[in-house]
Amino acid sequence: MAVEFASGILQGYYTPIFSDLAVHLGVSDADLNWLEAGQLIVSALCVPPLARLGDLIGHKKVLLLATGVTALATWWTVVAPDFGSFLVAWSVQGAYVIWLPLEVAIVHKRTDGDTALTRKAAGILVGALEISVILGAVAAGALVGALPMAAILAIPAVCITAVFVVIALGIEPDRPTAVSGGGFDWAGLGVLTLVLGLVMAGLIGVRVLGPGSPLAWGLVVLGLAALWPFWKVEARQREPLIDVHLLVSRAQWPIQLTAFLFGMSVLGAQIPLSTFARTDPAVTGYGLGADASFVSMLIALYVITMALGAFTLPLWARFLGPMRAQAVACFLVALGYLMWLPLHGSTGQALLNMAVIGFGSGALVASLPAAAAAAAPASRTAFATGMTNATKTVGGAIASAVFAIALAATGTIGAEAKAPLSGYLTVWAVCGLAAAVAGALLLLARTAEADDAL
Repeated sequence: MAVEFASGILQGYYTPIFSDLAVHLGVSDADLNWLEAGQLIVSALCVPPLARLGDLIGHKKVLLLATGVTALATWWTVVAPDFGSFLVAWSVQGAYVIWLPLEVAIVHKRTDGDTALTRKAAGILVGALEISVILGAVAAGALVGALPMAAILAIPAVCITAVFVVIALGIEPDRPTAVSGGGFDWAGLGVLTLVLGLVMAGLIGVRVLGPGSPLAWGLVVLGLAALWPFWKVEARQREPLIDVHLLVSRAQWPIQLTAFLFGMSVLGAQIPLSTFARTDPAVTGYGLGADASFVSMLIALYVITMALGAFTLPLWARFLGPMRAQAVACFLVALGYLMWLPLHGSTGQALLNMAVIGFGSGALVASLPAAAAAAAPASRTAFATGMTNATKTVGGAIASAVFAIALAATGTIGAEAKAPLSGYLTVWAVCGLAAAVAGALLLLARTAEADDAL
């Protein structure tokens, strides 16, 4: 729970102050999306190898490693002299994304594979996370303007450094039975890096060179084409970095695809929602004209409803079944984002939209890792839970890059300008449709399982 408290600080603390951070770094609101894209792509690359290391050498050891890297990167953001350096530090900070999957794997081992207890524990961990998100957001909203930006940025660094000590002293050592054998798949990591690197380079090219650039789209196509050799490499490995056969199994693929589509909204839309709320309608003709304290309140409502969704998840699952409960949660997320299209002119409308999104999101955040662990062999629980975060972060990274393009005119990154309203409408539409597709796929998968049972 202490680890999730630090994770909540990271996830909630910065959101109310993104517009102030843009001023501090001398960039536009749209360019802040590259911070999110960079961090998410590093997270996506970190999760599979760190999850595999968790299965190989022990989950506590890898949790300590990831926390140490995150602490160093967070201190780096405090002293970063320019946007480029801050972007690198912010991206490396993405190592924290492996925390929750490792915690779920630890709990899964503690309970000797008891799925119901693991699901309840995941709900409690997510609840602790959401409470700290509120505290972080409220603290940042109160401190902005009262302290210099360097002092504001130092507070998360202190929290993560402290939790490193808590992990070292407070979590019992890894048991020998919690460690599996095998080697490390360097070839798979190399090809995966190539795939994601080419796709992200192409999307950055679209932003800088324009949507008509053959070079930019060529890089995207090459990245997607590299998925085929990646699949072939991983299918031949005895101990693959990404177990593609497990990933596409009937029990796993609906969970992992849902995580990918869900990541587009829960991770990719954070910065656009913050900057829209801070935009002055008297200047641009749209926006809420809110200050950091209102954004903190918006986050608080969102997180409270997320906690409600997480804590009530066992009740949903009991009456609807796990997969149908996840489908309902997806449809709630879709409804909330699509409500933004007509309802974005007042703070009351914003609060209503975020409450609907939050309830569905909380249930998904709590259910996906536990569902993946339950559908995986005992020696691959960290992999399966980690992949829900990996696919979620890949979805968020791609969405963040696409949203950066939608919210800004082409040209050099760093030019200060306000995003068009059409860009924000695109963000909300993409998030809503992605969640709706995820819900439909879950229902189709559940129907297919029922047909097979008959």
